[in-house]
Amino acid sequence: MKDLPTYHALHDGTQPCQSPTGPVAAAHLKVENACWSVPKSKQRVLHPVSFELTPGRVLGVVGPNGAGKSTLLRLLYRFHAPSEGTVEIDGTDIWTLSAREAAQSVAAVLQEQPTDFALNVREIVALGRTPHRKGFGGMSGAKDAATVQDALDRLDLGRFAHRRLGTLSGGERQRVMVARALAQEPRLLILDEPTNHLDIRHQLEVLALIRDLPLTIVTTLHDLNMAAAACDDVLMLQDGHPLGFGPPDIVLTEGTVSKAFFVTAKQERLAPSDTNHLTYQL
Repeated sequence: MKDLPTYHALHDGTQPCQSPTGPVAAAHLKVENACWSVPKSKQRVLHPVSFELTPGRVLGVVGPNGAGKSTLLRLLYRFHAPSEGTVEIDGTDIWTLSAREAAQSVAAVLQEQPTDFALNVREIVALGRTPHRKGFGGMSGAKDAATVQDALDRLDLGRFAHRRLGTLSGGERQRVMVARALAQEPRLLILDEPTNHLDIRHQLEVLALIRDLPLTIVTTLHDLNMAAAACDDVLMLQDGHPLGFGPPDIVLTEGTVSKAFFVTAKQERLAPSDTNHLTYQL
């Protein structure tokens, strides 16, 4: 990812996002008492969760394995309907939208990526334009082409544009799927462990992208120090229950982290940046 642009409207939501062809507004996300239980059973996987993100905020969802992080994301990108509660974008319950309307506002990048696409990278990224097209036609003109090229450039994928997905490494495939989501021009971007399979350089580049994209973003992250560096807010889950929501320095305390992960967490001050860094002991 070269010459990644900086967007000054990232955190305050007062200016429109810029796409290759014009402004795109970041979404206002409100989750109110949303929970999810396994269908036809009383087993509750996610207990009531409430939070609100103003446009352009980045939320990191953290917690141990099995805490309910991926389940929460599935509610946000409309894979699961909440058993109770609501998920609203700009004041509209996402389940009152058509699938096409929802896809024009929300894009998701999941952990596991298919390897058997009989398409090249450019064609896969172009699939992100599908919700914006009428009928079943292909590329609909200059806007689609410019948007796809911009997504390829942001993820440094130009040299892979004509390669088949199955010939790429796991990290490269992850970047392709992020590019496809950006080509969708969402106002809310959902990322499930976006740094999985990535080497150190590309982890840093994806984190820089998360910080700089003028979208509302919800991402799960295993690395709490990454979450503190990249996110405006953090939601911590344990066994499907929310333990805290707010700025990283408020949520990622020694006590809360120790309780959630069953470790002894300590905050250390790193010089010369003078930032906090969590370390852990059993």
